[in-house]
Amino acid sequence: MDLELNEKVVVVTGASKGIGLAIARAFAREGAKVVAGARNTGSLDGLPGIVAVPVDLSLPEAPAALVARAVDLHGRLDVLVNNVGGVRLRLGGFLGTNDDEFAWSMNINFFAALRATRAAVTQMLTNGGGNVVNVGSVNAFFQPDAGTIDYGAAKAALLNLNKSLAQELGPKGIRVNTVSPGPVATDLWLGENGVSQTVAKATGLTPDAARDKVIASIGGLATGRFTTPEEVADLVCMLASARAGNITGSNFVIDGGLLKTL
Repeated sequence: MDLELNEKVVVVTGASKGIGLAIARAFAREGAKVVAGARNTGSLDGLPGIVAVPVDLSLPEAPAALVARAVDLHGRLDVLVNNVGGVRLRLGGFLGTNDDEFAWSMNINFFAALRATRAAVTQMLTNGGGNVVNVGSVNAFFQPDAGTIDYGAAKAALLNLNKSLAQELGPKGIRVNTVSPGPVATDLWLGENGVSQTVAKATGLTPDAARDKVIASIGGLATGRFTTPEEVADLVCMLASARAGNITGSNFVIDGGLLKTL
């Protein structure tokens, strides 16, 4: 299936690893011109179809600067993928999570996307349309414990913004959608200081046993495995394509059957 993404100008935030890197590569394979922003861009250097832009997207002015770089390079912007984000396990629960920790999570998971979207939409309006795809999380509406309480609140805010923007911008030719992954095989779960290692250190289990215990505690995965970054990337590309031309304001869950309710 031709996704009709050839020559489209795409900005991907948080693109140096995991889901973001997979998204940047997927768009490039479709023939898009990808501008990929991240603090460390070594993993992006030399990849065909991708221009890497070193940028700290936690800074207020950085998302707009990344969008401006794409416009300077290619004269327009067709697609924005808000992927940048982060989570720190809060093993102390609600009372052990202070204002600064909530503010950190809101900044990187919500405000970075908000700022990038504001800059991108300004450009898209001059071109007569465009697409915004947010990488959210099932934690926006599925919170089995307080370990990700601030992260879930930030992703819930992003999902709410998705609905509002889709309503306002739909008549102007701009679609806005969200992809909400469950557990994905990235460093967030499996890497150094990821969920598995953090829980392992707190419980005395091995990282593999800790991972299995966490997954079991939240209901288990029907498929028996984590989602791959490439599977998330394929869904993002589909939503950004003309093949999904009447889809907006929607949230697509990709979680291996984690959620058991409608």
